[in-house]
Amino acid sequence: MLNNCDIAFLCLPDAAAIEAVSLIDNKNAAVIDTSTAHRVKDGWAYGFPELSGRRELIKNSKRIANPGCHASGFIALIEPLVKCGVIKSDAKLCCTSLTGYSGGGKKMIAEYEEDGRDVLLDSPRMYGLNQSHKHLPEMRKICALENMPVFMPIVSDFYSGMQVTVPLFKEDIGCGIDKIKEIYKDYYKDGIVSFAEIEDAFMASNHLSGRDDMTVSVVGNDDRIVLVSRFDNLGKGASGAAIQNMNILLGVDEKTGLNV
Repeated sequence: MLNNCDIAFLCLPDAAAIEAVSLIDNKNAAVIDTSTAHRVKDGWAYGFPELSGRRELIKNSKRIANPGCHASGFIALIEPLVKCGVIKSDAKLCCTSLTGYSGGGKKMIAEYEEDGRDVLLDSPRMYGLNQSHKHLPEMRKICALENMPVFMPIVSDFYSGMQVTVPLFKEDIGCGIDKIKEIYKDYYKDGIVSFAEIEDAFMASNHLSGRDDMTVSVVGNDDRIVLVSRFDNLGKGASGAAIQNMNILLGVDEKTGLNV
């Protein structure tokens, strides 16, 4: 089946994804792998087309690594600022990501939705406590960072949606909040990532639940800045990104079949 299809989506554990790819000898069969296995591997295009130069790499590749959900939010915020020189490659960053429980898969969904569940599920829960989360390698490599960020993922009692934040001090980046806004506005002109001004006093993590796009925003003041990306962990953070990459391979409008 793998050798007789035009495009295969792999939704497998890492070891199984690697094995599946090894079975393909048809050079015309394209693969979009949603596992972690190939995201930092040479010869694989990283499937985030809004990043500079990535769209053409995806279009001309037969091996696409679909980004991780947390990683997508971090990379969307940091990669443009590293490329523009606002953030130095040796910067030591912190990142917090608040996600709905659907990102934990069938077992976690069942835990959250069962009757008489553990009362501890009523509150947000931080995980990845040993700082070895599987998304960290792509977060560093795609952003061309020398150091892994301190990463704090948190799962909470809502089905889907994700909000990724990165705090910055002005003295560490040499520019203010307006400069960063202009960079984002200019960088995200194409695709389904866009800059969004925040006017409300609160920012809900499930703001884009059920959608396949992503917004990047900047809040705070000129001295203490917070970068924020919001999207659906099942949309631009997962299957929505995979469909966008398929559309690019097929040469059709990237938004085909997506809710944006």
